[in-house]
Amino acid sequence: MALSLRAEHHAQPGPLDRLWKVLANLYDPTTNPDGYISLGVAENTLMHSVLNQHIHKNLRLPTHDLTYGDGQKQLRATLAKFLNRYFKPATPIEPGHIIVTNGCTSAIEHMAWALGNPGDGFLLGRPFYGAFVDDVTGRFGTKLLTVDFNDVDPMGVEGVKCYERELLAAQERGQRVAGLILCQPHNPLGRCYSRETITELVRLCEKYKIHLISDEIYALSVFNNNVDKDVTFFPFTSAVSIDTTGVIDPALVHIIWGMSKDFGANGIRMGTIISQSNPLFHAAIVPVSLMSSTSALTDHVVDNILSDEEWVEGYIVENRALLAQQYEYVAQWARRNKIEYSPGVNAGFFLWVNLGKIYKETHGEVKEISEVVMNTLLEHGIFLASGAQFGAEQPGWFRIVFSHPTEYLDVGLKRIEKTVLE
Repeated sequence: MALSLRAEHHAQPGPLDRLWKVLANLYDPTTNPDGYISLGVAENTLMHSVLNQHIHKNLRLPTHDLTYGDGQKQLRATLAKFLNRYFKPATPIEPGHIIVTNGCTSAIEHMAWALGNPGDGFLLGRPFYGAFVDDVTGRFGTKLLTVDFNDVDPMGVEGVKCYERELLAAQERGQRVAGLILCQPHNPLGRCYSRETITELVRLCEKYKIHLISDEIYALSVFNNNVDKDVTFFPFTSAVSIDTTGVIDPALVHIIWGMSKDFGANGIRMGTIISQSNPLFHAAIVPVSLMSSTSALTDHVVDNILSDEEWVEGYIVENRALLAQQYEYVAQWARRNKIEYSPGVNAGFFLWVNLGKIYKETHGEVKEISEVVMNTLLEHGIFLASGAQFGAEQPGWFRIVFSHPTEYLDVGLKRIEKTVLE
């Protein structure tokens, strides 16, 4: 039976096929010891038992939640209070500023749909979170304009010029630029943009009247790095904490946040768009939000969690301590094995490592190094995210997710050693 052209395109084999194969055969020390260790999916399992206990203790679903409900009135009020406490907005966030979606993937898709026409581009710095590609380009004909930095720090103030260079090149080609997508804190580099850099990016967006979309899904997963010396660390700064007065039309500023990362709850499927000064955008999203609505069960669970302010505060403190501990563990492992990594991590779950370099040192020069290392990792039962899908400017870089218990990490790190050192 004939499919649409877009369906035929997506039916072809692609990079995600590897992921589905991995997820269908995951490691278990007892039932499946030969399964894949996944240190490639951005999941934080360190606090699962703590979160699970809170959910079960407080899960009392009212019968009202078996109906279509009241438009998430209570949840948005709770979210507004939570976001005002931790994101320090220059203008307080109100419930009406918030759109709730079934995950941040849907949120990004909504932004692409609402802000860009087919063929319009969204600026995105390299390296980047690989799923942004499908989120932006998969269904609506909008494009990604990836930004090269070469020797410039992609998260520094000098990097703003690189965004402007790509924007001007697109305009020269006759392509409209709709927005700039920021991942703050950064995935996969695991660092926070400085307030100065964010402010300059905001100014750039105002100069060219394009939207700033700041994906802040790792906002609370910031920790102390006690390993890397002579590195300047920046705290998390939300784009909504920048006073827009005289800087940018506030209708151009939007942020995204969800439960997946900071609360280790990818499976709950709850994301948000916060847009404070663009009522037309909100009106446009209402009709299509039916395709990305959360369940009443999700709304109830998230409201229970975030309204328990004392518990949330304790959870964040403990989670940050565990992330710092696991980062130190994996960074010291990389140092012992003389594996180059990108230092200065103080947010998220990632160590960005150059496995291609160490592989060539032990195995000799090879072509298509990213693909060779990826295939060899899989042969040894370990899945990592490849820089080839994350816009790495040089081949051979991979992302290791360290937000797992040490016992699990150890199995994965030993399999990496067998891949690149033996």
